[in-house]
Amino acid sequence: MSAADDLTMLGFLQQLGGQLGAWFYVIAGGLACAEAAVMAGLVLPGETALVVAGFAARQGWIALWPMVAVAVGSAALGDSVGYEVGRRLGPRLRSSRLGRRVGDDRWRRTDDFLRRYGGRAVLLGRFTAGLRALTPGMAGMAQMPYLHTFLPWNAVGALVWGAGCVLLGYAFAASLATLAHALTYVPLVLIALAAAVLVVRIRRKRRRVR
Repeated sequence: MSAADDLTMLGFLQQLGGQLGAWFYVIAGGLACAEAAVMAGLVLPGETALVVAGFAARQGWIALWPMVAVAVGSAALGDSVGYEVGRRLGPRLRSSRLGRRVGDDRWRRTDDFLRRYGGRAVLLGRFTAGLRALTPGMAGMAQMPYLHTFLPWNAVGALVWGAGCVLLGYAFAASLATLAHALTYVPLVLIALAAAVLVVRIRRKRRRVR
């Protein structure tokens, strides 16, 4: 991404932040929750929403640590809802036309994978785009123990992922602000360098004439 692209994005996000304000909490948290709760992570940009929310916190439109708390809580809640949806609707889905097209062998391999790796699979799924939406539901279908296995690993993943996304957006905003500040002085530096080069050339020409 070029400096011009960064500044264009900065202007767009500043305009967006002025309109949304505290709604960032609701929108970003809702998208982070719905990403896994309804198995729609492929179309709902929860991760992107949290990064933008981190940018908003850096600009002062919302508070950073409350946004981090919202992100972590929403992520954990969304995965828990996705787990429950999978647990309740899993048998019906597997016996449906779509489930039969997936095939018993694939379902069995999925169950074996989750049983073998347990909570580590839940944690891994949190940091993989496609798996983030599907793993909680698959864990529910596979009857993974909720309190002893799914919940602790889900909490760890939500903490690292939710806080990480928001803080990434916060750091990105800080880098953009630094870039914008630097670009204010870059033309002056270039002019000074050009003037220095010009002075050096003039002096060299005078020495040659002598």
